[in-house]
Amino acid sequence: MRTITLNKPGEFSFGETETPGELAPDTALVRVHRVGICGTDLHAFRGRQPFFSYPRILGHELGVEIIEVGANEQGLKVGDHCAVEPYLNCGHCIACRRGKPNCCVNLQVLGVHTDGGMRELIHVPVHKLHPSQSLSLDQLALVETLGIGAHAVARAQLQAGEFVLVIGAGPIGLSVIQFAQLEDVKIIVLDVSESRLEFCQQQLDVEFTMQGNEDVLNRLQELTNGDLPTVVFDATGNATSMGQAFNYVAHGGKLIFVGLVQADITFNDPNFHRRELTLFATRNSTGADFQRIISLLENGRVSTEPWITHRATCEAMIEQFPQWLEPDSGVIKALVEF
Repeated sequence: MRTITLNKPGEFSFGETETPGELAPDTALVRVHRVGICGTDLHAFRGRQPFFSYPRILGHELGVEIIEVGANEQGLKVGDHCAVEPYLNCGHCIACRRGKPNCCVNLQVLGVHTDGGMRELIHVPVHKLHPSQSLSLDQLALVETLGIGAHAVARAQLQAGEFVLVIGAGPIGLSVIQFAQLEDVKIIVLDVSESRLEFCQQQLDVEFTMQGNEDVLNRLQELTNGDLPTVVFDATGNATSMGQAFNYVAHGGKLIFVGLVQADITFNDPNFHRRELTLFATRNSTGADFQRIISLLENGRVSTEPWITHRATCEAMIEQFPQWLEPDSGVIKALVEF
């Protein structure tokens, strides 16, 4: 079967690999039709992705079709189109026992810790498949990205009317924006890219945006009548940005790190204590998040229509992939078609 492998930083290869063997119990064989490209894939290509080893078959944002499946409690059948929840948890560690499989002690993420979906066929546990009778394969491939934002927003427990700052308007930041908007808050978006800020204004109807070269603190105080945002999401995966984010949170507010960076983050402890800030990490998402997102997509409350800006066949991806890393490429979300 056709397979793309990241052999080492900066080097993909396209070739043929063996098809998966016999199905294990409670597992389905799925045909991969769409693979979304995300920051994890870009970081792996650059050699900057934590918890990563080479060679690796990337791909964890997947829109798939079930080719073979046995009897199952989920009611899945051959021909179903599904989103894949790519977080393979152990089921018995402290996090799993407490209902947090997204941060399982022994977590294996497809395309990161174990080989993913940049291939025609793959085995997936049935409970990690989330079907839809109406969503397109493109939409299903984006459910995982949306799940990162949905889970982060759920962690923040937003209250209607409060000011929320989202730092970073890449795909993860955009997903945070979309789910925060469902909570009827006042959103401010900060990014260094003028084109991404324009995207937020034109496609997501974000009222307040600012560029990183502005006097951010003074501008935030102006917008919030001197209070600063009560919730700040940093979706940059940039250590400098994450360190500065502590200064943008109102007294008694919350700071949520959605992005991941392979570095230490430092902050001024007196400033942190004086404001009595609450700092959250947020990792991946849960099956419940996937089901909620699919329902929201099906009823039109969340849209992926503006997201997909680039696409390539699996044969053409290797040549095009480096271009997607360029700041002026205009990529919001790229999809690979198998």
